[in-house]
Amino acid sequence: MAVETARQPAQRRGGGQGGRQGTRRKRRRRSRIRVLAAVLVPAALIGAAVIAAPRWAGSDGPAAAAAPESPEARPAPALTSHSPAAKPKERPKPKATTVSPSRSATATPPGIPASGPGTFTVARAGATSGGGNAYRVEVEDGSGVDPDTAAGLIADVLAAPRGWGHGGAHTFHQVASGPAGLVIRIATAATTDRICATGDMNTHGEVNCRLAEVVMVNLKRWQTGSPEFHGPLAEYRALIVNHEVGHWLGHGHETCPGEGRPAPAMMQQIYGLKGCASNAWPYDAQGQYLGGPSVR
Repeated sequence: MAVETARQPAQRRGGGQGGRQGTRRKRRRRSRIRVLAAVLVPAALIGAAVIAAPRWAGSDGPAAAAAPESPEARPAPALTSHSPAAKPKERPKPKATTVSPSRSATATPPGIPASGPGTFTVARAGATSGGGNAYRVEVEDGSGVDPDTAAGLIADVLAAPRGWGHGGAHTFHQVASGPAGLVIRIATAATTDRICATGDMNTHGEVNCRLAEVVMVNLKRWQTGSPEFHGPLAEYRALIVNHEVGHWLGHGHETCPGEGRPAPAMMQQIYGLKGCASNAWPYDAQGQYLGGPSVR
């Protein structure tokens, strides 16, 4: 019975077909319109939403991948070493300065030649001759020092009662030719350095030296004295002669024996007095030796 009922619409296609078919067509059109509307309206809404959505809103959609970045959205470029703004400010370069030489500096005072030809003029022999140790005085050419005048000063020092000739222990006589066991040369700083260097001694343009029988006297010291020595230039010249001749006689370096006492002639007084008083002589007026502790 249920089957028959289901088939009844098919059996009625033959009668009243026109009216019923028209009614069914209208119903089908309305159904298709409703379905199409149901499909198109949401699609239109979605499309509008897609079109209205800003392209930079998402990062994983096709629109976001294809959309060019706006200038405002681009990050500011990082500063590099090539950017002028990134370069550190350069500190101003220090101005070149000059150091004024002091009396103890290596610069030779004006008017005193720092170097010379390395040739020497021999001083004439003294007015008197005698026995004892023969010595010769030589002065570098162009130094401005008169050889005979210098030789006279040296002779006075060697013959002084407070010098090494005290009590007749040592006697000296100057010669101009022939054998001489002691040669005293006054030379420029450069020549002194060069000759002293042959004996592995560095006089650094300042001090004197002795090589065997040759005593090298630095012209700068002979003409200006020493900033550490408190006394007239003639006294410092006496110290130069007594110190170097003392080495020739076999005496070594000595140091200050005590505060306020006379500095030994064998002390390197140019490097400081260490509490002693300046002194040029190996003996005092009473014949007492003015020595101090040995320095090796």
